[in-house]
Order: sequence, then C-alpha cells, then structure tokens
Amino acid sequence: MDKLFFNCNMFDGTTATLTENAWFVVDEAGRISNQGTGKYPDVTDRTDLQGKFVMPGLINAHTHIMMNPITNKTEYLTEAEATVQALHNLELLLKSGQTYVRDCGCAFNVDIQLANFYREGRVFDFKMPEIMPSGRPLSMTGGHGDFTEGHDGCTTWGYLTDSPDEVRKAVRQAFKLGTQNIKVMATGGIMSATDQVDDTELSLEELKMAVAEAHSKHMTVAAHAEGRAGIHNAILAGVDSIEHGSYLSDEDIAAMKEQGTFLVTTLIAAWTIPEYGEGKLPQYMLDKAKAFINDYFENIGKAIRAGVKIAFGTDAGTPFNRFEEAPYELQLLVENGATNFQALQAAGKFSSELLGIEADYGTLEPGKFADFLVLDADPLADVKAVQQKDKQVYKKGQRMF
Repeated sequence: MDKLFFNCNMFDGTTATLTENAWFVVDEAGRISNQGTGKYPDVTDRTDLQGKFVMPGLINAHTHIMMNPITNKTEYLTEAEATVQALHNLELLLKSGQTYVRDCGCAFNVDIQLANFYREGRVFDFKMPEIMPSGRPLSMTGGHGDFTEGHDGCTTWGYLTDSPDEVRKAVRQAFKLGTQNIKVMATGGIMSATDQVDDTELSLEELKMAVAEAHSKHMTVAAHAEGRAGIHNAILAGVDSIEHGSYLSDEDIAAMKEQGTFLVTTLIAAWTIPEYGEGKLPQYMLDKAKAFINDYFENIGKAIRAGVKIAFGTDAGTPFNRFEEAPYELQLLVENGATNFQALQAAGKFSSELLGIEADYGTLEPGKFADFLVLDADPLADVKAVQQKDKQVYKKGQRMF
C-alpha cells in the first residue's frame, strides 16, 4: 500500500533550497513514487509531518562497527564480542540518522556477514542501517591494522600483505567472501603503537595491485592515508577514496580534483582523542593526535575550497568517537570551510556516489528509496539541526525511530 507524507519543508539533497509545503508518496517497495507541493493525492495511509524539515538519511562512508569507542579494545577479541558490539553500534548509527554505512575494516568479516543477513531479511528484531562491507583490511606486517592476536592467537583483523602477490591473493579472498570495498593501509596511524602517522606502509606497487584487482571485480578501494608520501602513492595507484588525508599536499589536492578521487574527512576522529583522551589513552595516541590536528584541519579546508569531492565519514568506533555523535562531523566540516549545503551533500549525494549507490540513495527523488530524517529545525540554515537527539528516522518509508 502507498504511503503519503505531507506538510513538510523538504531538502531533497540536490539543490541548496527548501521546498515548502511539500508532499511525497512512498510505494510498497519503499521507493518515492511521486512528490510535489500543495494539493496532494488521495492516499489512505497518510502522515502529517506538521511543518517539520525533511532531509535524506546520512550515509557514513567510514565506520568500524565492531569497535567500542570507550574500551578501545582491538586485540584478543572473540567473534562473538565483535558481533554483539556491531549489532549494538548499528542501532546507535540508525537512531542518530545514519541510514546507510560503509564499514572500513572489521575483524572476522562480521560486517560481511551482517550485510548478508540484512539483504536476506535475517536481522530479526535488530534495527540497523544497510551496510557496505569491506571485511578485513590489507596491512603490512607491523603496520597500521596489524592487530594480530585473536583469542586463539591467530590474525583476526587484517590481511598481512608484504608483496604485490600477497595483495592479489588477499583481494581475491575478500572478493570470494563477499566484500564490496577493499580497505588498504597506505600509511601509519594514530592507534597503532608501532608506527608514525607519516610512515609509508603498503608500497606503490602493492597499492596498484589492490586497485587493479578490486576494480576488475567491480569493487572500490579506500586508502587509509595520513602521511604525505603515502597519500601521494594512493592517489597515483588510483584508489577511489583517501580516508583522512591529514597531510594532503597542494599537488595532491589538485590531482584528486582532476581524477575525481573522493576525500573522506573523518575530522571527528582526530578531534575526540585530545578532547577526551587525556589520562585515558596511551600517550603515543595523544602525542600523535596533538602533533598533526591543526595541519590536518587546515589541509581539509584547502581541499574543500579547491573543490575536491568530499564524502561524509567519521571513523566511528575509534577512541571516544561515538557512533551516535556522527552528526557532529557536519559541524566540523562547516567550521573548516564547507557551506551547510556542501556538508549535507557530503553526507548524501557524494557519499552515495562514492559507494556506487546513487541510483537508489543519497537524495530524495522519485525512484529512490525513502531513507529520510524529520527534524525540528532547518539543516540548510544550520547543520547542527541534524544533531537533534529525538529526530524521526525512516528507512524505506518505515519509521525506525
């Protein structure tokens, strides 16, 4: 049965304008079949949105659903722990307005399994967004992502790849298991004790192999890339997105714009560590974050102003980076150079393009799924409106919260 939603101010995600007194119809498949203003069709099942503000659901292109942002436990996990934590986090993501997420590195390939359950309708009573899984990331031995000790002493988090041949095999193994995105570690990172942010890790040849294998199988490649040399290698290799981009150079900003490489900013992940971690996190994490955060935010601002395609991602699950606080990333984007419209498009239109789901998600247009939020205030006037705790969240026309 069709559902009519009426009496709202709609931001459909395509232009920086609101449509007043808007209505839209959602069909049995959960897609928008019709929309307009003023007089609406005669549909029996109707919902009065009482003049509130409607916008597309957020698409978070960088999460870690198996992580606990408070305990920060990444070693000696069991598969049961990772699964239970993921289900808890997925509900928090959806409740805060994130209707589609891409996981960017998950122990035991739990994200792949849960994504399959969702597609098969086997999520029972759990409320969760749709998931684009990356499974286990590719890391060099001893590098960022080499959390090797599971409960049985086995490698559980990343594929350890130390040559192009090993990269090829890992990508093919991930493909076999059902991943849709390959996560590669091009540089060091904050959470790894053995390296520095600017360390170059997977080599240019290894990155090129990952891209060639993934693209030949219709998968995307996301590169964890914080140090300058590793960012440059990842762009040369042809990855689809640079994750973080802390030490982006002007040269690489220009190259990303020319090639259409996306930048997934994850500003909140850098902000939470010095904000909440003093006395609670290892000193090496605090030292790394404090040393680069000003340069990081400045470089992201340069990329925004230069017209690099920005996608919305938060790295949720990293220290004190709570899944439900993801809308704060929009505020940080605006504080570092984006307009309200640019920040909202990052979380909708551009994230959907990066994930290759733009035919179905990212904007509120006829033919696309009705994933939308209902807010008390206008997000185009102030993106902090999306931080509303009791917002209404709809997935394919069904109210979830």
